[in-house]
Amino acid sequence: MDVFWTLPPVTRTITAAAVVVSALGYAHIIDLMRFIFIPQYVFTTKMAPQVWRLVTGFFITKKNMAIALDPYFLYQYGSGLERESSRFSQPGDFFVYTAFVGSFIAVLAGYFLSAWTFLPALTLAYAYTYAQDNPTRQVSFFILTFDAKYLPLALIFLTMIMESADAALAQATGLIAAHLYDFLTRIWPTFGGGTNYITTPATVKRWFGGGPGTQQARGYGFAQAARSTAEPPAAARTTGAAPQWGPGRRLGE
Repeated sequence: MDVFWTLPPVTRTITAAAVVVSALGYAHIIDLMRFIFIPQYVFTTKMAPQVWRLVTGFFITKKNMAIALDPYFLYQYGSGLERESSRFSQPGDFFVYTAFVGSFIAVLAGYFLSAWTFLPALTLAYAYTYAQDNPTRQVSFFILTFDAKYLPLALIFLTMIMESADAALAQATGLIAAHLYDFLTRIWPTFGGGTNYITTPATVKRWFGGGPGTQQARGYGFAQAARSTAEPPAAARTTGAAPQWGPGRRLGE
């Protein structure tokens, strides 16, 4: 357990939830029908909306070997981003990224493509962003080794062969979501002169220990949160004591 709590918080939580929920579901201990995404149960006024399905849809893997492979790929690329990527240098940045791409996946894959689960799409989003950060890094994919820039295509191709074109299309929404995040936070502000509106709220930073002056360990060093500017600089402070004047003498006395 000590090792578990040292892992990147967002990735470890999603990975652990995916393993537990999927294993219990396929062992028929819990009913996965209560966890999959069903739009009619979420977007409804006829009963209390089951909004948890927006989240639990990311906790269900495919059957058989996928119970191990899906969480493995998710953790491998998610933890690589959460630990090392310069995109997520401040506490809570990776959580905001995950929430953004997850929301887009739920709407596009779940509402428009009628997908029930979203874990493969989220894994592809992580893999795409990882490949953007490390395009020439060598990655191993089963028995193959190639540049990371080809990783998203390899994942989609594998899904198309092992499952179906519809499953690959639903998975591809993760790539679209991750590219949209990259466009809005990096490409448009850097090359188009636009403004990045996707920022991490101060409340979220505090959730991840991002108080003023705190440091976050990164793979390439430390990220330090800015200190509060409410206090005046130390040089401008006074002791509060009244000035002491001498008796006063004329020059030469």
